[in-house]
Amino acid sequence: MSSFLSPQFVIGSIRIGSVENASCINMGNNWPSGFESHQKLTQGFGSVSGDRNIVSGIRSLLNDSDFLDMLNISDAEVPEWLRQMIQSAGENAGKGPANGPPVIDNTPE
Repeated sequence: MSSFLSPQFVIGSIRIGSVENASCINMGNNWPSGFESHQKLTQGFGSVSGDRNIVSGIRSLLNDSDFLDMLNISDAEVPEWLRQMIQSAGENAGKGPANGPPVIDNTPE
């Protein structure tokens, strides 16, 4: 009889279609620690899984806004040149600095 932490195990059959990007297959005694994965996957179609699939007459449209990508990075990762560009764009739009409160103009017309 094997112990609880024994790396021996029996699988009758296993089928793995693909291992992609940050995926992995761990067998035995594994303790992944400090693992991080960051990725951007842009697909206009998606994916098809399974056996004997038929795909025909497919149309797709992809609109990828880079602005949404910027929301996923922390302030420490934003380069200084980009910070200055964002701040300048905010000031030029009359909204004040991008990292400060908006400027409200209450002067009568």
